[in-house]
Amino acid sequence: MSAISDPISDMLTRIRNSTKAGHLKVDIPSSKMKIAIARILKDEGFIKNYKLIDDNKQKLLRIYLKYNATNQSAILNLKRISKPGRRVYIGAEDLRPIYNNIGIWILSTSKGIITNKAAKKLNIGGEVVCEIS
Repeated sequence: MSAISDPISDMLTRIRNSTKAGHLKVDIPSSKMKIAIARILKDEGFIKNYKLIDDNKQKLLRIYLKYNATNQSAILNLKRISKPGRRVYIGAEDLRPIYNNIGIWILSTSKGIITNKAAKKLNIGGEVVCEIS
């Protein structure tokens, strides 16, 4: 198996594929950034929960996906914005609501991994990791 050049993109793709297939959970190789993204997804109500599983090699991040009564995923859109080949940064003054506040951007800032709403409150910009709605 070849090394993954963009682990965050891989995480988003795994979540996207799992929701389309109707899976209840998805396992992803863990990293500090992925855990921070999972925490935001849970806080914003896009996933049920997440937990770390130690498989003696690399810790796995297990994400429990969330669906409504009609089995529609809580995540409608999951898009990588900033890629290793093309980084996308945004200033505090350019932060705006995503899809009438239904969606969020996850930003990597000097204050850690936070949502666009939190960044707006703190008046800081950063790298736009992904967009979720």
